[in-house]
Amino acid sequence: MATAVRHVQQSDVWWIFLLEGIAAIIFGILLLTNPVATLLALAVFLGFYLLFIGVLELVRVFVDRSVPWYWSLLIGILGIVAGIIVLNHPVATAIVLPTSVAIYLGVLSLVMGIIGIIGGFAGGGIGSFILGVISTIIGVLLLSSPLNAALAVPFVFGILLLIEGVALIIWAFRVKS
Repeated sequence: MATAVRHVQQSDVWWIFLLEGIAAIIFGILLLTNPVATLLALAVFLGFYLLFIGVLELVRVFVDRSVPWYWSLLIGILGIVAGIIVLNHPVATAIVLPTSVAIYLGVLSLVMGIIGIIGGFAGGGIGSFILGVISTIIGVLLLSSPLNAALAVPFVFGILLLIEGVALIIWAFRVKS
């Protein structure tokens, strides 16, 4: 008995790109117009997500033998604890998350900058050296004041989401036709 397999092409799911674009634009506008409320809502959502994942990992201890049970137990407990902490302190979470992103990006920029500078001296050319210096400066700026840098995170992501949303909507209509 032969079975017919229908291959889904992008033109069949153009509306998914459209919905993703609309969602990105809405979220970008929210981040730009009311970043504090948006970050608080994200913190609450993150808390429920961590709690949900923690409970699912505890269930996994009893039903899934593909992963050692103690890993699922540990992840489940940590997820539930993290979810409860985030839900009990959403304002602190809304401050800590962007600050953590700024610190991460600062360290990443510093490391990439140093590697770029070394690469420039090792034969990578002046371009590698200049990009390394710029990246190092950005890393130092981010790490010198991570809280101030964190204040820019919602705006940067808001702008990026607006650009992504417009691009996805354009892509959806291009794929459709």
